[in-house]
Amino acid sequence: MATLEESFPRGGTRKIHKPEKAFQQSVEQDNLFDISAEEGSTKRKKSQKLPAKTKKLKIEKRESSKSAREKFEILSVESLCEGMRILGCVKEVNELELVISLPNGLQGFVQVTEICDAYTEKLNEQVTQEQPLKDLLHLPELFSPGMLVRCVVSSLGITERGKKSVKLSLNPKNVNRVLSAEALKPGMLLTGTVSSLEDHGYLVDIGVDGTRAFLPLLKAQEYIRQKNKGAKLKVGQYLNCIIEKMKGNGGVVHLSIGHSEVSTALATEEQSWTLNNLLPGLVVKAQVQKVTPFGLTLNFLTFFTGVVDFMHLDPKKAGTYFSNQAVKACILCVHPRTRVVRLSLRPIFLQPGRPLSRLSCQHLGAVLNDVPVQGFFKKAGATFRLKDGVLAYARLSHLSDSKNVFNPEAFKPGNTHKCRIIDYSQMDELALLSLRTSIIEAQYLRYHDIKPGAVVKGTVLTIKPYGMLVKVGEQMRGLVPPMHLADILMKNPEKKYHIGDEVKCRVLLCDPEAKKLMMTLKKTLVESKLPAITCYADAKPGLQTHGFIIRVKDYGCIVKFYSDVQGLVPKHELSTEYIPDPERVFYTGQVVKVAVLNSEPPKERMLLSFKLLRDPEPKKEPAGHNQKKGKAINVGQLVDVKVLEKTKDGLEVAVLPHNTRAFLPTSHLSDHVTNGPLLHHWLQAGDTLHRVLCLSQSEGHVLLCRKPALVSAVEGGQDPKNFSEIHPGMLLVGFVKSIKDYGVFIQFPSGLSGLAPKAIMSDKFVTSTSDHFVEGQTVVAKVTNVDEEKQRMLLSLRLSDCGLGDLATTSLLLLSQCLEELQGVLSLMSNRDSVLIQTLAEMTPGMFLDLVVQEVLEDGSVVFSGGPVPDLVLRASRYHRGGQEVESGQKKKVVILNVDLLKLEVHVSLHQDLVNRKAKKLRKGSEHQAIVQYLEKSFAIASLVETGHLVAFSLTSHLNDTFRFDSEKLQVGQGVSLTLKTTEPGVTGLLLAVEGPAAKRTMRPPRKDSETVDEDEEVDPALTVGTIKKHTLSIGDMVTGTVKSIKPTHVVVTLKDGIIGCIHASHILDDVPEGTSPTSKLKVGKTVTARVIGGRDMKTFNELEDGHTALNTHSVSPMEKIKHYQAGQTVTCFLKKYNVVKKWLEVEIAPDIRGRIPLLLTSLSFKVLKHPDKKFRVGQALRATIVGPDSSKAFLRLSLIGPHKLEKGEVAIGRVVKVTPNEGLTVSFPFGKIGTVSLFHISDSYSETPLEDFVPQKVVRCYILSTEDNVLTLSLRSSRTNPGTKSKVEDPEINSIQDIKEGQLLRGYVRSIQPHGVFFSLGPSVVGLARYPHVSQHSPSKKALYNKHLPEGKLLTARVLRLNHQKNLVELSFLPGDTGEPDVLSASLEVPLSEQEERKTEAEEKDQKGEKKNQKRNEKNQKWLEEVELPSKEKQQPQKPQAQKRGRQEHQEPGSEQERVSKKPKKAGPSEEDDSLLDVYYREGEEDGEETNMLSKEKQTKPAEAPRLQLSSGFAWNVGLDSLTPALPPLAESSDSEEDEKPHQATQKKKSKKERELEKQKAEKELSRIEEALMDPGRQPESADDFDRLVLSSPNSSILWLQYMAFHLQATEIEKARAVAERALKTISFREEQEKLNVWVALLNLENMYGSQESLTKVFERAVQYNEPLKVFLHLADIYTKSEKFQEASELYNRMLKRFRQEKAVWIKYGAFLLRRSQAGASHCVLQRALECLPSKEHVDVIAKFAQLEFQLGDPERAKAIFENTLTTYPKRTDVWSVYIDMTIKHGSQKDVRDIFERVIHLSLAPKKMKFFFKRYLDYEKQHGTEKDVQAVKAKALEYVEARSSVED
Repeated sequence: MATLEESFPRGGTRKIHKPEKAFQQSVEQDNLFDISAEEGSTKRKKSQKLPAKTKKLKIEKRESSKSAREKFEILSVESLCEGMRILGCVKEVNELELVISLPNGLQGFVQVTEICDAYTEKLNEQVTQEQPLKDLLHLPELFSPGMLVRCVVSSLGITERGKKSVKLSLNPKNVNRVLSAEALKPGMLLTGTVSSLEDHGYLVDIGVDGTRAFLPLLKAQEYIRQKNKGAKLKVGQYLNCIIEKMKGNGGVVHLSIGHSEVSTALATEEQSWTLNNLLPGLVVKAQVQKVTPFGLTLNFLTFFTGVVDFMHLDPKKAGTYFSNQAVKACILCVHPRTRVVRLSLRPIFLQPGRPLSRLSCQHLGAVLNDVPVQGFFKKAGATFRLKDGVLAYARLSHLSDSKNVFNPEAFKPGNTHKCRIIDYSQMDELALLSLRTSIIEAQYLRYHDIKPGAVVKGTVLTIKPYGMLVKVGEQMRGLVPPMHLADILMKNPEKKYHIGDEVKCRVLLCDPEAKKLMMTLKKTLVESKLPAITCYADAKPGLQTHGFIIRVKDYGCIVKFYSDVQGLVPKHELSTEYIPDPERVFYTGQVVKVAVLNSEPPKERMLLSFKLLRDPEPKKEPAGHNQKKGKAINVGQLVDVKVLEKTKDGLEVAVLPHNTRAFLPTSHLSDHVTNGPLLHHWLQAGDTLHRVLCLSQSEGHVLLCRKPALVSAVEGGQDPKNFSEIHPGMLLVGFVKSIKDYGVFIQFPSGLSGLAPKAIMSDKFVTSTSDHFVEGQTVVAKVTNVDEEKQRMLLSLRLSDCGLGDLATTSLLLLSQCLEELQGVLSLMSNRDSVLIQTLAEMTPGMFLDLVVQEVLEDGSVVFSGGPVPDLVLRASRYHRGGQEVESGQKKKVVILNVDLLKLEVHVSLHQDLVNRKAKKLRKGSEHQAIVQYLEKSFAIASLVETGHLVAFSLTSHLNDTFRFDSEKLQVGQGVSLTLKTTEPGVTGLLLAVEGPAAKRTMRPPRKDSETVDEDEEVDPALTVGTIKKHTLSIGDMVTGTVKSIKPTHVVVTLKDGIIGCIHASHILDDVPEGTSPTSKLKVGKTVTARVIGGRDMKTFNELEDGHTALNTHSVSPMEKIKHYQAGQTVTCFLKKYNVVKKWLEVEIAPDIRGRIPLLLTSLSFKVLKHPDKKFRVGQALRATIVGPDSSKAFLRLSLIGPHKLEKGEVAIGRVVKVTPNEGLTVSFPFGKIGTVSLFHISDSYSETPLEDFVPQKVVRCYILSTEDNVLTLSLRSSRTNPGTKSKVEDPEINSIQDIKEGQLLRGYVRSIQPHGVFFSLGPSVVGLARYPHVSQHSPSKKALYNKHLPEGKLLTARVLRLNHQKNLVELSFLPGDTGEPDVLSASLEVPLSEQEERKTEAEEKDQKGEKKNQKRNEKNQKWLEEVELPSKEKQQPQKPQAQKRGRQEHQEPGSEQERVSKKPKKAGPSEEDDSLLDVYYREGEEDGEETNMLSKEKQTKPAEAPRLQLSSGFAWNVGLDSLTPALPPLAESSDSEEDEKPHQATQKKKSKKERELEKQKAEKELSRIEEALMDPGRQPESADDFDRLVLSSPNSSILWLQYMAFHLQATEIEKARAVAERALKTISFREEQEKLNVWVALLNLENMYGSQESLTKVFERAVQYNEPLKVFLHLADIYTKSEKFQEASELYNRMLKRFRQEKAVWIKYGAFLLRRSQAGASHCVLQRALECLPSKEHVDVIAKFAQLEFQLGDPERAKAIFENTLTTYPKRTDVWSVYIDMTIKHGSQKDVRDIFERVIHLSLAPKKMKFFFKRYLDYEKQHGTEKDVQAVKAKALEYVEARSSVED
């Protein structure tokens, strides 16, 4: 805007139009203005190119019609932004906030602290004094509805309920912040608030910095007299002011508030307004620039353009505006970013200071039908035209129930909708509508609608100590006080009521103004039919009603009714007998029935009586009424009912003709489970149902049933009334009452019930009872046993017991009944008003439609448009596309398959066989082949193969026939055999049929995806040759056969008649132990009995394949079945073969579910990975974890070592695929993932030839450093891959310059030789520079010498001289004086120049020390074989760097070595052991424990001895179990080398006698060396004996005992580890409490990971006895938390809170636990409980600690609030201030920190404390501020000292 102002100098001419147009064009991009570049060019070129005029006009017309709507898009919450200034109207005034109506139907809120600073100060003063101030007015006295106010948007947020909230401020400092003293001009109209009362007038806060505004008393008299009723103005009063005169360049301003001046004030060009400081509420003269159907574009104040939307046109002049017309307009808002100005032409806004007159709408709450749409705004909402022609508006969020179902197409102009008037926008004078179903159907819309005594339904929101909050409507909540939660007082209401429960309440009190709603849940009051007393006038003498006692006194009881009406029951009216002590007989909250004796409404007094017998007349009527009811309905009677209302569970109905209330549950509407919800959905209040059965009647509750089967049974007399009439063998019709694990309870119409045990519930195996039946389902039961004495009976639900005759007849009957009920639903739909629903009711399967393809979805299904009505949803599944390629916009002919009456969707098909139906006469009873096209729950729709006719057939043949195994379920596309029962489609549009035997089902053709075929799959010839034979077997038949052949994963069986079947390995045994081979249990020739399953899912047996007549009902394709397997699931699979080429195991989980296990996921042991054929046998059962489906989705990817996660921090096994010299390795993982290993991450100790031992295909153990950009960065360092060994890191990781310190000694590799020095790599991304003077003491003249002696990749030691963090420079030195190493050049002269020479030199000088640095691997192995007589001794790969390190150490001084290795303290307290055993089973187990440096210098040239377990640095629980290496030097077999052993064995055989003698001597030397090592005091323990010796020497050292336990745990010897712990507890002295506690904690860790809950509990109880209980409790809580057993941790904390409630540590720990679990609400409750339980002296510390936790783990804003509240109460607690400052520095902004420091240094504290805070402030500014900030703090400190000294003087 600065450029704009420069372009328009004050008083300048209007010739500068280019910038103005540029500005307009830029704004046009926001779609708000209508002057386009094309228009401008048209005007300029009109005279030049007349022929082009028509073309330009067309473009202009197209552009304007396309975007005119967008350019005048009305305001929405999303279009608001913070800092936006906007005009609003006060809508509601509450005690603590104002509700403001904003333009375009928006609404905002102004907090009481956002009026002005002076008013806020007064409020604070009142709070401090805790007494009301006389001169402080409340908001309702300062503001009145209708006032126009200028606001600024302070924040946009989302409320707890997810609604968007606009917070506004009226504070002049915020509203007028855009003005400066220099910008003020006389005549300006501003708003301000009275800040103080002076002698001659008022000081007014207008919010302009550097300006004092004064309102003389004289200028305020008229306003005080007319508007303020003669009262003086008060602080906070809101005024519209005119600037009269100014002094001192705007320093002092005189104001006037006269009505005549304010109402005629205009903003003029002389006042120099800019788009920056233009304020809402200003009235301007403007000129109409353009007229569109959606609003006007105006030009005002010469240079500015604004927009008037259609809502803000003058209603009387709408339609008469024309270009260049002069108008007056009021500015509504200015967008601070886009600079868009919105104006209003409504006359009411053109007189500033005048309040709006119309504040409400007369039809508020009315529901309107068929309201037409006027216009739709995609970002804001839609307008509608009401019947009286008035416009109404609905916000976007109110146009649909949710964003998911919102369809903009439904809001085309002219479309009609049902809506409700929910509010009124005063700013727009428009009614606000809602189309949400929940609002339209809401019983109440506002608090004004609710009357005391009314029964309302609500949802439980929350249960608090002060009562239960219940949501009654969209915006209404009510409170049920604790006394009113039930007829009696409840101690634990949360047990009865749960959040989300629906409850029926009665309104006790409703105060709409205060939005206060009180309700009761007392059952007697809610269900009372007696008249309610809501005012004293209602209480007529003799009236009987219900009330509740609120007080019991000596003189009687006070009984309360509705609306706070209450009366007295005197003592003599309490009972017919004398009651001396009423308090013993009656209690508060008791519901009583009273009679009114006398009422005096003027005095609000009432006398009542409990003696109801004195007036017998009122009792007669109810008695007679009850008799009527009794006559009206009896159990077993058939009645007609009328629907009153729908509930969640059923229908509330009235039994005709006496209108007795009754309940009809949803499940009792039909015999068909799926039809019940359908009927419930479409029945509505007023509908009548005939022939409904009364099931039960108790205490006035009548339960009804409409199941046709039960009605028929009662009518036919097949309903025994008592147990004496029931005999075993009887068949009875009933319904499922409840489902238990052990069976289901069946109830019969007479009320009798029996149990059907699990064993006789079904002919099929029952895994879960709930899979077979649902509550309310109709069943036929056969009585098997009756016990008259105990009134019990046992029932069978098996189909074999409960047959109802011919299956085909029963099947057809069930189908006919189901379709008949569906027709009844359609007739209900046809009576609805909606055109869509009526259209759906007329649609039937088989109808043809011509549709247009709207969209093809990702799953392959097609959505169509162009149906009979616009909103109709029509879909075709991928199968029903019929293989056709379809595109959007194509026209297609389709046939209707089914209409979904709940989702209101139509399922159609494009299949040509169905669309081109053949006309052929069909015969009843004829058998046809058909293809299943659509499946419902109880029936299927198929098409006849010959003709394409649609046929319905039932999927069930009996009421009890509800369960199907997966293999028995039909699939779309499957072939079936049907027998027609009707030949003409009736009203349903479908032919009726019954299905033939299941054996005649055929599969749908398999997909021809090459991906789904296993390239290695083999077919058993026994199953393909000679099997084309007819058979009569069907599913479920028991057969006997002979084992023909045994394969690894299946057994081939010959049945009678030569039929071949096969048994899969998964169907032989119920429980397959891991490692066994089920097929080996059977022998060829053995006779077996099996059941035909025809599929591959059952665990019983067999699937038979026999060519064309296969029993293969395997209805789900393998790819579909694979989808049911979830990653992480454990399955049993059977090894089919090991694929040597692909390096994976091929397994079968089921006959048609195959999997692959990559070799690297088969074991953690390198031994197994090398020879998998030794470990795994074909046919063996394996327990595998699913990683996921293969990319082709035809196989499952499996793992035998737990979940395979390649995430940061995980350790995984990979295979080297590439070795890049001087760079590193490339490693591949299973399933195609690739990672890289830098040279610096090969080992913890760098070597001259780090990549020497790595060859492609070598298996390595890797730690994943990062997964950024889908690239895995890996490390092979032992400290990473096996951190538990705590091995010594000789060369630390250098990842950035921050990891380096000046003076540090580091090793690295030469990068390159440059003109100014040697570049030296210290880490993967860190390079240092050694300038030539610092490279060598010798200075060769030729650079070639450097290249020769310092080749790339050479390992050197360097000292860091200087670091430059700004430039990222590291300066290094190689000089001997700095590094302690020989000179790099002189030393390198002795180094051979080529690899060949190097090898030769080593061979010649192998006995010299220090010359064996770079031996190749095979040379090392050969030398090892020469020295020790062993069959095969191969070193472990991770130890190689260590061996090389020792060969090199003579070049390094021990001192410098010690400096460079960061040591870790040898301490193992609870903090180190808490991570116990988390990943033991998932750590890959390459034996990589690093060796310790134990060789003496004389022996350093020898190859490394056998690696030993490192236990020197603490107790490591999480080491891989396979990482244990044997303690003895000889290794029987290599466990990690990938090289073949045979060459070594060959070498052994050829050795001469002399060589063997030599080896013998070497072996003896080795033994003597081992003996010496055993005597070495620094030696690390390697065996149990070693540990025993150590613990004998240091029996009280817990660290040794813990290492001993870890030693056993790594060998998976859990019991031995336990025994060590018990020994430790007995051995350690009782005085060493901490040492013992360490062992107890370790034992708890062990039991938590390896033991059972019972063993852990026992150890815990013992630990509590022997130690300080609190410590043990806290340790166990930490163990639970770290092992993610959050439920157990929570229960333990609750125990601790009861036992140690006085310990603040427990409360703080629990609070932190809850915050880490993201349970902030629960943590807040814990703080409240803590303050109630702990002594008051602990409160501040606890509050401060919880605030710290909130900062770290929760909501920083809440933490600030807690600190602020605490410091308000305890301002002199410097410790709390200090913590607050620390936390804000860590988590807050610099402004927040400085604000706190400013407050602290102005406190009146002791000088010593003030000095501390000043020092902290100074340190902070030195670190984070500028020099100016530092000087400012020093100045403040000086000021404080001077003030202090002057006070002392």
